[in-house]
Amino acid sequence: MLELEHRFRAVDVGATLDPDQDHDRGRAVVPDRLERELHQAGVVRAVVAPRGRRPETLAEAEGYLAANNAVARLCVERPFVPFARLAGVREVGGTGSRLRNLAARRKPWHADPEDVERYAYGDRFEGFVLDPTADGLPDESVLSALADAGLPVRVHATPSFPPRAVERTLLDYELPVILAGFGGYPLDRDRMADAVDLLDAHDELYLDTAAVRFRDVLERALREHPDRVLFGSDAPAVHPSVGVMELLTLSVPEDAMRRAFEANPTRVVPSLGPGE
Repeated sequence: MLELEHRFRAVDVGATLDPDQDHDRGRAVVPDRLERELHQAGVVRAVVAPRGRRPETLAEAEGYLAANNAVARLCVERPFVPFARLAGVREVGGTGSRLRNLAARRKPWHADPEDVERYAYGDRFEGFVLDPTADGLPDESVLSALADAGLPVRVHATPSFPPRAVERTLLDYELPVILAGFGGYPLDRDRMADAVDLLDAHDELYLDTAAVRFRDVLERALREHPDRVLFGSDAPAVHPSVGVMELLTLSVPEDAMRRAFEANPTRVVPSLGPGE
């Protein structure tokens, strides 16, 4: 594929790696392919985190510990910034989940405050990823530890955990929250609109563009909140050139694009900046 040329220094907050712990193939191929495709898209640096899998299916029920550490190793000498993925004890959803959460106790694969401290203060990880629908929502002590660490947290919203649930459970902790895919993946325009509305009330909330395919939603967010939109590619599930081109073809000022591609992501994740 030809390299995509544009005038921006582009960085990415929305990529993933699969360390493929059962085979050497993941370590040998996936990172190299991701690095190559980012280069083709003109993206110079990217946040990466483990791809999703149910934590209790991992070896020795250790949650994302091995996957996080493998991703951190794969980032060495590559233009990647590792985020640690955390599994939580609380279910999200309806009334039944609320009742079950009253008696919930952590299992070995659930993150605890000590896990957060090890990840945050070990100079290996620059942030965290939560997917409450797939992995569970951390309890209040873990969320408090995340707030104390002060690192950005990228959160996946779903129909059972929409942006308004993110507001109720996370945004009072005053930590930088990046809502993946405008909170509307896959292609839920109403959830994306709700996420844009939340920017008016929450200064620590940011939206990334991963898999956002609605031009009007992207343009609205960039015009109304040009300092709160971050470029995310959803690579390697989607070639990063797709997301880059979607931004480049929007009818917004060039300065808004420049902020989304570099200024905003590097403010939230300083390790994405030049010279890091």
